[in-house]
Amino acid sequence: MDELKVVEGYMPFKGYKTWYRIVGENDLGRLPLLTIHGGPGNTHWYLRSLDELARKYHRQVIYYDQIGCGYSKAPSNPDMWSAELFEEELHELRRHLGLEHVHLLGQSWGGILELQYATHRPSGVASMVVASSPADMDLWLAEAIRLRSYLPREMEQALAQADVDGDYDRPEVRAASAEYYRRHVAAVPEDERPEKWRKPFADPVGDEVYHTMQGMSEFVVTGKLSHWSVVDKLGDICIPTLVTSGTADECTPLIAKQIADSIPGAEWALLEGTHMVHLERLEEYNATIEEFVERHE
Repeated sequence: MDELKVVEGYMPFKGYKTWYRIVGENDLGRLPLLTIHGGPGNTHWYLRSLDELARKYHRQVIYYDQIGCGYSKAPSNPDMWSAELFEEELHELRRHLGLEHVHLLGQSWGGILELQYATHRPSGVASMVVASSPADMDLWLAEAIRLRSYLPREMEQALAQADVDGDYDRPEVRAASAEYYRRHVAAVPEDERPEKWRKPFADPVGDEVYHTMQGMSEFVVTGKLSHWSVVDKLGDICIPTLVTSGTADECTPLIAKQIADSIPGAEWALLEGTHMVHLERLEEYNATIEEFVERHE
């Protein structure tokens, strides 16, 4: 198997450095795909399965770790983290890399950021893939609580109690959280994935980003994303859009359909899997992405 060309570097940003990784070459003139990872506070690692777009379809794929996450180191600073900061970083990265025309793929929180970006700075975005993401955090929270209600009663109660008292370390809470994640977030836990898709280090500032933006768990939104919504702006988006989600995804069909129905001409691909459907149905997922973006070069 031929090795893909990989270029890694840093972009100066706000006195810190944003790390990026460019996989493949633009030898066939296809527009690159710029990926936006989830979390908030995660890293690019779990999206590296998209390398296959470069290997199989010769499409350059670009990853980056958002400031404070992964290789984009920054000190603890809860006041710094905001959707506006991460939107500005995304735009600066496009300028830094000369991505005048580009496809975007945002997964989970990355799709939130992508949707906000599309409402403010759509110029040069040839298409976007909104992967397992909400357009409205109130709906996201309501659906998470609904999915939680289908757990065994003692597990549901353990998770609800943890959100009240803040003790997420009790064994019964850990077990309940693991079961919810297995059903709806990742059928294969991170520590059982191939090493090439696993974050290789602890990331305490990334955890802080999650707690600041979201809250302490998937069942509370007490952070800066509380009541966030772009539903009233979706109808104004003119970028060709593909919504993707999994059948058992915490991004439920109701959440995905809200976006697909609201953005003019949007398409929706529902694949068998969870929130990590891009890993669970790798070949099918990548083929779906390539077929869509190729139509919108």
